[in-house]
Parts: sequence; C-alpha cells; structure tokens
Amino acid sequence: MKVPGWMGFSWLRHGFSTRAGGVSTVYGDKGALNLGWTQEDDPAAVAENRQRLVQAVGGGSLVTIRQVHSAVTQAVREHDGTFDGQLQTAEGKAVLQGDGLMTNVSGVLLGIQTADCVPVLVVDVRQHVVSALHAGWRGTVARMVQQGIAAMRTEYGSRPEDLMAAVGPSIGACCYAVGEEVRHAFETEFAHGGELLGMVNGEIRLDLWEANRRQLLEAGVESEKITVLRHCSGCAVDDAGQRRYFSHRMDKGVTGRMMSAVGVV
Repeated sequence: MKVPGWMGFSWLRHGFSTRAGGVSTVYGDKGALNLGWTQEDDPAAVAENRQRLVQAVGGGSLVTIRQVHSAVTQAVREHDGTFDGQLQTAEGKAVLQGDGLMTNVSGVLLGIQTADCVPVLVVDVRQHVVSALHAGWRGTVARMVQQGIAAMRTEYGSRPEDLMAAVGPSIGACCYAVGEEVRHAFETEFAHGGELLGMVNGEIRLDLWEANRRQLLEAGVESEKITVLRHCSGCAVDDAGQRRYFSHRMDKGVTGRMMSAVGVV
C-alpha cells in the first residue's frame, strides 16, 4: 500500500505491507506475507517474504531494527554498510536496537515491523532524508515520533516545514480497549490525553492514530502534510472479506508481522 500524494517523488520509495502476498502458511493463510522472524514461521519463508516486499517497494538493501518500545532512533550512514555485521546479521536479522531508523543513503530501505503498533514514516523532501518510526502505546507515551523528528533535525538539519509524514495501518480506537494503567499514562503525559480516550460499551478506548498525529503537529509538521491511512489492523478486511492485516491483539499473541518501509533511490 502506498501513501496518496507520495507517488510523485521519483527519488522516494515506500510502502506498507498487508497480510496477503507471501508464502507463509503457519497463521491460517494459504500465502501470508509474514515479515517478522517469528517463532512459528519458517525462516526461509520469512526471507522470501522480505524479498517480495523489497521488490514490490522498488528494491534496495533492507535494514531493520530490534524494536524495544523505546524513543531511540538510529541513523544509517554511508560508512556503516548494510550487511557487514554492524546493521544486519548474515541471516538478515537486526543488530541495531531502538524503535526508529533514519537515513539519507541511496539504496537503503528502512523497515519497521508492526502487528497493531503504529508505524510512522517521515520524509524530508528538501534533503531527501527518510525515517521509519515504531510507536506502540509505550513508545507514544515516550514521544517516539517527536524524538524521531528531533533526531532528524540533529543528524541532518531537517526543518519541520520540509517534512511530510504518514501514519500507517495499526490498531484503531474501534478495536483498542485499554486498562487503567494506559489511561493514567496518557492523561499524565499529555495535556490533551483525555481527548485521546473514550468509553465504548464500558471499555476504555485509545486513539493512537490521533495521539501520533498530534505529536507530528507538535514537532512542527504541517497538518496538510500528514496522512493518516486509518486502516485498523484489528478489523480491516479485503474485498474477499478476509482480514487484511496481522493483529497481535486479535490473534491472541500468535501472529505475523507487517512491515512499513521507506528509502531513497
């Protein structure tokens, strides 16, 4: 899936994966595009799925990160290489740790994995810098998106007025019931925290899309340059009525991973 309005940038490659189009069979699908090195799946199937994603997005050397629900963004620089043991193992597993990646290096494709958490892609259209950020509720409370943009400003001198951003497929408030711990965290951390929460059938619901959209605004990204795709990983279905995404919550913890990817040609 592409972001409307981003296709006109010839130097930019990007995409959000769905559940379909792969070779994995362990999650109840005949051919699922699981892109995570999950315990249940065959590594050979995951490797094939990743290659399919890279080809669909437009090529490049895929770099991922060991995600830990932090607010840390790592830079991929020209001298780092991609498969020299600094960024990826020979098997394609991540070496770097954090929840964001950024680069201005041509031919590198940054990948963030999700199965309900929020993927946010940020692009500096002036300097051709890209960033992929992962924000679950903990990362959102830690202001992952704001910290990621701050890292882009420090590393590359990116200016907020030159940025555009997309909030990708992730669990929507329609399916995201949370407990008192999460409500307290959002009400404590954000002045607008109460506006992100609501009650539905006696359950507390949290809107992570809006939470991260507001962080983009607070980081200086102009409203008209923010795209929220509003595809819920919990309940979205394709034209055949099949579930469109993997969901850790809906699959009770045994599920695959989507990947959100962005890179510079």
